[in-house]
Amino acid sequence: MAAALVHEHQPEMVSLNEVCRSDLRPLEQALSAGFPKAAVATAFAPAKDRQTQAPVRCQNGQEFGDGVLLVVARPEGGARTDSGLYPAQDLQDTEERVWVCIHLAAGLSACTTHTSSTDAAVALNQCRYLLDSVVPMISRRGGVGPIIIGADLNLAARGSPSPQSCVPSGYQRTDDGGLQDVMVGPDLRVRGHWVLDMHGTTDHPGLLVDVDLRPPSVG
Repeated sequence: MAAALVHEHQPEMVSLNEVCRSDLRPLEQALSAGFPKAAVATAFAPAKDRQTQAPVRCQNGQEFGDGVLLVVARPEGGARTDSGLYPAQDLQDTEERVWVCIHLAAGLSACTTHTSSTDAAVALNQCRYLLDSVVPMISRRGGVGPIIIGADLNLAARGSPSPQSCVPSGYQRTDDGGLQDVMVGPDLRVRGHWVLDMHGTTDHPGLLVDVDLRPPSVG
């Protein structure tokens, strides 16, 4: 279903949560079909088992975690990836949560995360850490420009705490009306979004967001 939606809508970035590592491959192929002259960069970060500190495993034995795919218009420019474990975790949850990002040489970065599903306060703390600490850190290391974050924040769109409370000034956010959000940095703007029916193949809908560069300011 996800590959069919990629073929239909031809997004330039795809974020995935609660997936097996091999799930990235068919979506990479689907993206490549839509952009035959470009390359597709992929990154995956497994969640960690609290007791063993080994990757959490899917039922098929593969690593379980979060992934992100990004179309690279100029393949010769290359891409790098970053990932990490949140310092704040729900100690009652056996799954330790992570974040993962891709950074293009041209300056665009794409990230995803699946924050705590068992404690909203921890989920909010993790969201704030990603935006207030991780993004500035990777910016200092490699000059991050425009950034897009697609995530399952596990913060209800109309709930308390609200996902909006972790969004820095200048960022825009949109959501699926449930727990999934897309946030973009000050160099980008959200033009629209659509909630996509996954026909029962997952416990969340798909979220398609149209984003473009902000025009340069005058004055």
